[in-house]
Amino acid sequence: MDCTVSWTGAAGTRSGMGFLAETGSGHTLMMDGAPDEARPENGGQNLAPRPMETLLAGAGGCTAYDVVLILKRGRHDVRGCSVRLQADRAEVDPKVFTRINMHFTVTGVNVPEAAVERAIAMSHDKYCSATIMLGKTAEITTSFEIKPA
Repeated sequence: MDCTVSWTGAAGTRSGMGFLAETGSGHTLMMDGAPDEARPENGGQNLAPRPMETLLAGAGGCTAYDVVLILKRGRHDVRGCSVRLQADRAEVDPKVFTRINMHFTVTGVNVPEAAVERAIAMSHDKYCSATIMLGKTAEITTSFEIKPA
């Protein structure tokens, strides 16, 4: 896996905290910092997600991917899946995630609760590299609901 992250500054200037990530698969992703009113030269302009938000989104994408794949492999008629992540961070540097709650909403036709529960557990215990890695510093809890398609 390969990725290059370059400082872009703010709108082409060499101030601000904008960054462009270019992935090995040929995609780009912008990141930016929060504005710093006390020291504007050190802050971002809120033009893109923060790096830690991107990390949290990546974990959500990783686990949702697993859940959908596991349900499809189980021949369940899954039509949609979303996961809402809410996280707390440490108060002092390094401000790692300390708690992450993931609430899954699975939409489908007659998808059994046991199948969704099993898919989430398999993702978090075996397949999702991102949540397993984040679980080293954060308590990760999950919940889910199933909606008919």
